[in-house]
Amino acid sequence: MKKTYSYQTMGTCSRQIDLELEGDVVRSVRFTGGCQGNTTGIATLVRGMRAAEVIERLGGIDCKGRGTSCPDQLACALRRMLAE
Repeated sequence: MKKTYSYQTMGTCSRQIDLELEGDVVRSVRFTGGCQGNTTGIATLVRGMRAAEVIERLGGIDCKGRGTSCPDQLACALRRMLAE
């Protein structure tokens, strides 16, 4: 079953993350805003991964002392999406 979700980020240059999961597998990720090369790279790398693995690997990554980052916000979005 496919599930889509839009997440408003907090504390990062990106403003939103649009996600699609099929079961617990990440099918697509699209960042709005942020550093295009980095966010495109993250989205490409996590495609096909289980959401729990993405959360484990990316959760807690910090950017410039902000306490979060685009990868961390992706982990937050996935946590919230899985909880619904």
